[in-house]
Amino acid sequence: MEILNGKETAKTIKEEIALMVKKRKSEGKKIPHLAAILIGSDGGSMTYINNKLKSCEECGFESTLMRYDDSISEETLLNKINSLNEDKSIDGFIVQLPLPPHIDEMKITLAIDPMKDVDGFHPMNLGKMALNLPCFISATPSGIIELLIRNNIKTAGKKCVIIGRSNIVGMPLSILLSQNANPGNCTVTLAHSQTQNLKEICLTADILIAAIGQPEFVTAEMVKDGAIVIDVGTTRIDDASKVNGWRLAGDVKFDEVAPKCSYISPVPGGVGPMTVASLMMNTLKAMELKGK
Repeated sequence: MEILNGKETAKTIKEEIALMVKKRKSEGKKIPHLAAILIGSDGGSMTYINNKLKSCEECGFESTLMRYDDSISEETLLNKINSLNEDKSIDGFIVQLPLPPHIDEMKITLAIDPMKDVDGFHPMNLGKMALNLPCFISATPSGIIELLIRNNIKTAGKKCVIIGRSNIVGMPLSILLSQNANPGNCTVTLAHSQTQNLKEICLTADILIAAIGQPEFVTAEMVKDGAIVIDVGTTRIDDASKVNGWRLAGDVKFDEVAPKCSYISPVPGGVGPMTVASLMMNTLKAMELKGK
C-alpha cells in the first residue's frame, strides 16, 4: 500500500509555479493576481481561504481578500463581481462557498467572467471540459487528475466508481476519467443517493473515489483488494482528544480500508492540498491566456 501524498505533491507544484513567477518578475512581466470574496465567518470557509492566500504567497502571486458580513445583499455581491470582471489587474477570482441562504448560488456563478473563473464552476467552463476543449477545470477534479499523473498511475481500461454526483467534483470527474486522455479511458460508474447495491458496485472498482461528505462511509467490505482509493471528503467531527475539540474525517474509514489498497489518499493531506495547488495553476493560466 502506498500513500497518495497530496501535501508533498502540492508543495512540488507550488515550487514549480514560484520559479515561473520569479522568472516573469525578473523580466518585468506581470505576476498573477488572485482575488477572493469571503462572506460571513464560517470557520471552515475561513480556513480554506487562508490556505489559498498562503499558497498565493508561496507561489509569488498577488492576492486580495474581500470580506463581507453574511447580511450582504445579492445585488451588492453581484455589483462587486462585476467590478472584478472589469478589473484588469485581477487575473482570476473566487467566491468562497457556501453562500448565505438568501443569495442564489447559481446566479453568482453565472455572473463571473468565465475567463476569470479559476474555480472552474461556470457552465461555459464545464461545457468546454465535457467537450475536451481548453478551459478552467474545477480545482478538485483537476487536483485528483494531477495526483494520478504525478504518481504515474495508469487508468486506461480500469473500472472507476465515483460515489457522489456534485457539479464541482463527482460529475466533472466522471467526464474527465472517461475521456480519451491520460489519465482517462476508464469505464466510469457514477453512484449517488439513489444507487442500489452500492457495496457490490464498489467492489468492482479498480479506482474508487469517495466524494459524498459522509465521514467514514466507505468501509473495507466495499473495497476490493488492490484498489486505488481516493478520498475527497473533509468533514469536521467532534474529537475530545484534540485541542480544538474536532478533527477532519474523510469519506473513507482509512485504518481498515488502507491495508486492502494499492494506493490511498489520506485526510488530511491528500486531495485538499491538491485542490489549492490546482487553483494556483488555474490562476497562472488565466494570466497567461491574457497574453500578459
